[in-house]
Amino acid sequence: MARALWKGAISFGLVHIPVELHSAVKSNELDLTMLDKRDFSPIGYKRYNKTTEKEVAWDNIIKGYEYQPGEYVVLSDEDLRQANVKATQTIDILAFVDAEDVPLTYYETPYYLAPGRGGAKVYALLRETLRRAGKIGIATVVIRTKQHLCALVAAEDGIIMNTLRYADEIRDTEGLDLPDKGTKATGIKEKELEMALSLVEGMSEDWAPEQYHDTYKDDVLALVEKKIKAKQTKTITMPSKDGEAAPSTNVIDLVALLKQSLGAKPGKGKAAAADEGEDEVEADEDTDDDEPPPKARRPAPRGSASVNARSTSRTGTASKSTVAAKAKAKASPAKAEASKSVAKKAVAKPAAKKTAAKSATTSTRRRAA
Repeated sequence: MARALWKGAISFGLVHIPVELHSAVKSNELDLTMLDKRDFSPIGYKRYNKTTEKEVAWDNIIKGYEYQPGEYVVLSDEDLRQANVKATQTIDILAFVDAEDVPLTYYETPYYLAPGRGGAKVYALLRETLRRAGKIGIATVVIRTKQHLCALVAAEDGIIMNTLRYADEIRDTEGLDLPDKGTKATGIKEKELEMALSLVEGMSEDWAPEQYHDTYKDDVLALVEKKIKAKQTKTITMPSKDGEAAPSTNVIDLVALLKQSLGAKPGKGKAAAADEGEDEVEADEDTDDDEPPPKARRPAPRGSASVNARSTSRTGTASKSTVAAKAKAKASPAKAEASKSVAKKAVAKPAAKKTAAKSATTSTRRRAA
């Protein structure tokens, strides 16, 4: 069983629940060692006596409060406990409030509360009462040398104590350039809001925390392996211009951005389906535009007979293009002129290639004679 960080009791009214405090989180940060870049030796930290400059062992270290410069009042762990025995051993519930009334900025560190010896039934009673009432308990507790404000929250099978920040520890938003509240004040259009809601709906799923992990840590470890294989363990990579952040740009068309997002992650809402339908109509309208005549194919370089045959077929194709151009001349004179010029080029190319082929055959016969 895990070692308890703190032992005491939950107290509210005349109820007394013995509990143990256990850490609910663990750190998965990369364990990086500070090195001297001159010889890559690890940097050490020592606790030393500032008068003698000699290292001091843990057993010889005590706490003290400096009441004036250079003068201290020594405080042992027993002194700190006797200052307020109840505060150091009790999670004292002061009130019960709705969970949504406590802003997220107040929450700090979660801990598991487990029942102490003989406290299982009354522990379960508090857990079920919190769940049934839809409330959380606001309490105070002293951990080490600091009194914390905390919230007791009913979890699936236990009670979580989450330490809270005091009101004077929360900074206000004064000085931050935040947009006004509401859609009218910020100029948000109803269509933009509907598309954003469709995007949220399309990306909504059940909470599955196991699918998320620290991918950046994986990337750094992969880089470590790469440097080991390349035998570059002592190579210091210098900053490059590629690593600089790209300058941010203003979003000109929010609707277009939302459409792209919906295309990448299709939404389930009606707004997304309607927008997709509009896009299809626009695509069909684009296909109705007049298409240019097909490009003439290149004839095979060998054989005058094949050249003549393909020239005849190309002449026919060009004449069809000319007819089509005349038919469209009434609707669009400019397009008709463009179609005629393309058709003339199509007729001229086979004729020019046919003349070149005849001259080449004539020169070959003269050399043979």
